[in-house]
Amino acid sequence: MLLLQLFLSGLQTGAIYALTAAGFALIFGATRIFHVAHGAAFALAGYAFLASTEAGLPWPLGILLALALAMGFGLFMDAAIYRPIQRHEGSFFTVFVAAFGMSIVVQSLIELGFGRGFVVLSTPLTRAREVLPGLYLADVFWVALGTALLLFAAVTLFLERSRAGTGLRALSENPELLRAFGLSSRRLSMLAFALGSALVVPGAVLTAITSGLQPAIAAQVMLVSLAAAVVGGIGSLRGAALAGLLLGVVENLVIAVLDTQWSAAAGFVVLFAFILFRPSGLFGQAVAR
Repeated sequence: MLLLQLFLSGLQTGAIYALTAAGFALIFGATRIFHVAHGAAFALAGYAFLASTEAGLPWPLGILLALALAMGFGLFMDAAIYRPIQRHEGSFFTVFVAAFGMSIVVQSLIELGFGRGFVVLSTPLTRAREVLPGLYLADVFWVALGTALLLFAAVTLFLERSRAGTGLRALSENPELLRAFGLSSRRLSMLAFALGSALVVPGAVLTAITSGLQPAIAAQVMLVSLAAAVVGGIGSLRGAALAGLLLGVVENLVIAVLDTQWSAAAGFVVLFAFILFRPSGLFGQAVAR
């Protein structure tokens, strides 16, 4: 029963990872920009939700505020950081340093406003109940899984059935062809950042009411998103989501045989295994040399 308990807890964690990693993969797949500040959008969304609920605002308004801040941050990074660098033909390293620096700025601002410790929002959703002898589940488990499934299905449908979604999938491959079909590469880039940043909000809200938030969480989120993107196949939305789910399950199952301090490391053992034996990831395409 312990293994089942850990597995279900891993699914809950993995659902958060899946949405966040899918957002990162969507942005990278469409724009080929290594959005290191993706974790900062997660942190901003989580703390915006926390602050709004502590101020007495109802949850729906808090979620909308978190959504607006995350999307606004993503659009700001695209317009004020990445576009000027691209305009001057800056290197990948320049983009990385600029995004990393902005993440540090966001972390420092959060520390000024909320301190450096963990903060968590208490809610009845996290109160576990015994569903089977020795097996406990909280309502937040179903919320996490349901939200992840619904949002992933909606995003997949949008990318496959809508004109803008088709444009997003083609953006990194042939921007000139997009213009021939009357689509703006600039607007599609903005859409990629807005949509990818929006996908961090459910995970940020769920983290705020379960494990809690701390200012340095942006780095942890970015590492998990990157690991999931590599394991799933760089640029693959489906692969990133499934890899995020896998990493969440692995992190929890390893507790059955090792100390909890090895939980985070287990996910990166999976990452290293894929780098060594399947560099293209779950759904990536192998490149012949």
